[in-house]
Amino acid sequence: MMIKKMTAGALALTIAGGMAVAQDAPFGTDADAEYAAKLWSVMEEMNLAGEGMVRSFPYEGVAPHGMMLETFYTTATLDGHTGDLVVKRNYGPEGVSVNEVMADPDKHLGALTVMFRREAGFDADNADWFWVKYLPDGSLDKNPKGMRLAGKVAKGADQGCIACHSGAGDDMLFTTDHLASN
Repeated sequence: MMIKKMTAGALALTIAGGMAVAQDAPFGTDADAEYAAKLWSVMEEMNLAGEGMVRSFPYEGVAPHGMMLETFYTTATLDGHTGDLVVKRNYGPEGVSVNEVMADPDKHLGALTVMFRREAGFDADNADWFWVKYLPDGSLDKNPKGMRLAGKVAKGADQGCIACHSGAGDDMLFTTDHLASN
């Protein structure tokens, strides 16, 4: 497993803030929200989200994801398509310790940021990833302009999910090259 370092610019990016968003942005549509809801249900069935989700040992994180993180790499099947699934649980606030998160993870869980590799052709420019940011209850988070953070989040923008992760290489993952061959 190869660990990649984030650039200072990537660290400064936030999923929800500062991105230039066109009115016809390719994310946040009703279809994206419906797909994200189905993905949440699959993650609940896999015990990766919701009540009774499995826990792991949190590790120190970076903005925009959280000061402590748990990350799970697996595959999931949705609408007959099986794809790579990366679930990152984002804990805070700044200064929170591993012990505090472990003692009361629900208190510190701020969001779940998820990448699911859709069918070929969904977004070939970006490894066919579907991006989504959920609040702990499974509802979709929104950017400051009120756009739901699901789909091809911030495609074409100079900041946001796709812009940041494109610096991670072909697999668009900072933490591993494991999925690069898919």
